[in-house]
Amino acid sequence: MSKIGIIDYGMGNLGSVSNACKFLELDAEIISAPAQLDACRAMILPGVGAFGDCMAHLVEHNFADAIRDWIDSGKPFMGICLGLQALFQGSEESPGVEGLGILEGSVKKFQIAPELKVPQIGWNAVNQKKTDCPMFSGIDDAAYFYFVHSFYVAPDDSGIVAGETDYGLKYCSAVWKDNVFAAQFHPEKSQAVGLQMLKNFGASI
Repeated sequence: MSKIGIIDYGMGNLGSVSNACKFLELDAEIISAPAQLDACRAMILPGVGAFGDCMAHLVEHNFADAIRDWIDSGKPFMGICLGLQALFQGSEESPGVEGLGILEGSVKKFQIAPELKVPQIGWNAVNQKKTDCPMFSGIDDAAYFYFVHSFYVAPDDSGIVAGETDYGLKYCSAVWKDNVFAAQFHPEKSQAVGLQMLKNFGASI
């Protein structure tokens, strides 16, 4: 049983993630109900849109507890973009809305020089902070990945920061803790380096 479940909770870049997995010949399936996870060995939580909408959809589709239970069980997990932000306790984008609370810290809005556009859209370097992180295997330090976001995560524990990026300030662009890896950038839209990262995730199953 090596299937990857790509979570469909009504928001997310499902097509591009699914297509990237197919290209890599990874056994992946779009999952629309928690019961379907029984057939999966790994999970990808993609996401685009607003934090509050994301959490409302996760709760409505009964995925919030399913994701917490999944991570607690030690099974491989990858979060992408909003799928990273949702792991934290809350976001300045949606005050008062609780995140999944799996990682301690919050999500903050870019407060940077006006000549830098927000959202950040485009390619930027990811400086690897944890050289033993298996998701970066075969990927050069400071390789460029594709970003689209107005908010960034600020973990309380700097020890989980796997990647760091500079956009008016240095911020955490990837986290790694035990069976959890999550990235602010989009591996599925990052050409060769992104495909390598998804391949590494497939190899971890």
